Amino acid sequence: MHAERNDGPVPGGQTFYDNIILLLILGIVVPTLVYTVWGLVEIMNVPKLPIVP
Repeated sequence: MHAERNDGPVPGGQTFYDNIILLLILGIVVPTLVYTVWGLVEIMNVPKLPIVP
């Protein structure tokens, strides 16, 4: 078996990836924001219909 070593402080990236709740929240929030912004940009780029009298 491997002995557990304590080589110093844990790197920030490792603590980030070890926090499963933070990863879950980011996995939900980031795609939601990206697709919302993408949808708004697409709506803003739709040409207006000409008004026919």
